Amino acid sequence: MATVEMVMPKMGESIIEGTILSWLKKEGDKIEQDESVLEVATDKVDTEVPATHEGILQKILVKEGDVVAVGTPIAIIETDGGQDSLEKKPTEKEAEKTNREEVIESAPAHTETLISQADSKQLGGDSRFYSPLVLSIAKEENISKEELAKIPGTGKEGRVSKNDMLSYLKNRGKAQEGSEVKSIETPPAQKIAVSVSAHDEIIEMDRMRKMIAQRMVDSKRISPHVTSFVEADVTNIVLWRNKVKDSYKKKEGEALTFTPFFVHAVARAIRDFPMINISVDGDKIIKKKDINIGIAVALPSGNLIVPNIKNADQFNLTGLSKKVNDLANRARINKLSPDELANGTYTISNVGSFGNVMGTPIIMQPQVAILAVGAITKKPAVVETPTGDVIAIRHKMFLSHSYDHRVVDGSLGGMFVKRVADYLEEFDLNTEV
Repeated sequence: MATVEMVMPKMGESIIEGTILSWLKKEGDKIEQDESVLEVATDKVDTEVPATHEGILQKILVKEGDVVAVGTPIAIIETDGGQDSLEKKPTEKEAEKTNREEVIESAPAHTETLISQADSKQLGGDSRFYSPLVLSIAKEENISKEELAKIPGTGKEGRVSKNDMLSYLKNRGKAQEGSEVKSIETPPAQKIAVSVSAHDEIIEMDRMRKMIAQRMVDSKRISPHVTSFVEADVTNIVLWRNKVKDSYKKKEGEALTFTPFFVHAVARAIRDFPMINISVDGDKIIKKKDINIGIAVALPSGNLIVPNIKNADQFNLTGLSKKVNDLANRARINKLSPDELANGTYTISNVGSFGNVMGTPIIMQPQVAILAVGAITKKPAVVETPTGDVIAIRHKMFLSHSYDHRVVDGSLGGMFVKRVADYLEEFDLNTEV
């Protein structure tokens, strides 16, 4: 028999650690290669981690709730045959040294000015563990190791979490007098009294709902939202889709929805107005080269998740349809990778799927704009013809464009959504699948 270490996998380009949500197997269980063994949460997504080898789950090395750096051993699997990959069990001192080296390896390179190579896990006399994410934030905000050591931590064993860092930074200016940095306690958010009757049901928010709530509050605090509305005539799209949807499903084995048309039009409009495809970093504007369009997907739990199509402007309508269907289907069964939720540059939310004609969506930070597409409805409209104006039944929909007024003025925000409408209205009925 041989034993192998199963390590925390790298679950995305920007993911350097994860939280163990639950073990799906227990010690002594037989596991198949690629069989899901545990659930891990990152700041992007909850995902299942498959076994790297077939065998017996001999030992679980990390507990539920632990924050674990990428590359850290999380379990030992006993396999049939082969050479034992665990020649000797490291001593506690050796394990600590290895842990420190792993943190250095997984943390961004620019954190080195804050931490010496020999003391990455603990700073000076500070005995607390600091995750690579916290160290990265400290570097970006020019927080010294002495200042970091004074920040109150609300995590396990007093660890400083990302939220602790963000709360501290909000009040940092008040805590500094000259060169002296004082530790501050973030005042708790003022609670509004809620009356509860005997027949009321109290429901605890799940982890994803808590995350969504915090991100929505943060977005409204960060970005002054403005919304522009345009009504688009999408009759050509409706007629063309009705004509080809059956043959498309027979040929491709999946449905042709309206979402790919919206993504296609938005991608083209972003090419025309690239200053919509930006992010804000302090007083700097980051102009994005890639056009990565997110699509909001409603989950069975009632929560929303936003995977994105990388380089959406490089796909034709069929390619976009396949990407949209694939992402939406895997989102609903919790099979998305963290990378598919990261680095979006613009988002589309289809409120029309719930029967809504329009909405005022909240921006996905750090993006600066989001489009809500409403329900497509039949309306009488004036149509210009060579022989004069006529009243005709047309398929219409509202586009609601919310944007960050710090960097997107009304002219740009309005022209962009009008251009999206123009592309939808100009759809060619002779388009081939």
